[in-house]
Amino acid sequence: MISKLEIDHNTREKCYKCYRPKSSCMCKYVNEIDTKTKFIILMHPREFKKTKNGTGHFTHLSLPNSQIYIGIDFSNNVKINNIVNNSSYNCFILYPGKDTIKLNNTNIQEKNKTNVIFIIDSTWACSVKMLRLSKNLHHLQRVSFEHSKSSAFKIKTQPNSYCLSTIESTLCVLELLNKHKIENIKDDKLLNFLKPFEKMVDYQFNCAIESGDETVRYKKPYIKL
Repeated sequence: MISKLEIDHNTREKCYKCYRPKSSCMCKYVNEIDTKTKFIILMHPREFKKTKNGTGHFTHLSLPNSQIYIGIDFSNNVKINNIVNNSSYNCFILYPGKDTIKLNNTNIQEKNKTNVIFIIDSTWACSVKMLRLSKNLHHLQRVSFEHSKSSAFKIKTQPNSYCLSTIESTLCVLELLNKHKIENIKDDKLLNFLKPFEKMVDYQFNCAIESGDETVRYKKPYIKL
C-alpha cells in the first residue's frame, strides 16, 4: 500500500504558468510583446486540459494585454459582455467565413477606439459549437487572413495544409497589425514569439524518438483560416 506521503513525493511538480510539468516547463522561452490591441482567448475546456501541447497558454503568456476565458457558451459571461458592449472598444473575432475582413489588406483601426480581437482556442469542430452557442459573439465582425505558411507542429498531422496552431495564427495577426501600423512591434520580438512553441515541439519530438515511436501524434488546438 502506498502512503499519501509517497504519492505526493512521486507526483510530478507542475508549472502553474504554462501548466506543463516543471521538468518540461517552457516559460523561460516566452518573449512578451506589449500590444495596444487587447486579445481575448476563448479556450475550450478540453484545450485547458491539454497541458502537453496547448498553445493557447503560450499565447496568453506572451501577450500581457490578453485574457483567457475557459468555457463553451459565453453568452452570459459578465466580463466578456462588458467588453463587447463597451463603446470604446472595436471588437473582432478571428474566424473564417465569406464576409470576413481580410487583415492582409484592411486597416481595422478606428479613431479613439481600442481594438479587441477574440481568438477561439479549440479544434475546428468544437469552435463551431462555441461560436454557435455564444450569442453575444454573433454580432462581432469576423477577421481572417491569407497566408502561405505551413504549421511548425511537426509532431501533429494537420487536417489541412493551411491550418495553424493558435500561437502561429496570433503571430500572423501581429505581423499584419504591424504592417498597418496599428502596432509597432520590433522585428526581433516577432521572430522570437514562437520560441516556446518551437521548443515544446522539439521536446515532444525528441521524447517520441527516444521512446522508439516516431509515429506518435498529439491532438492540438488550431484555428482554420
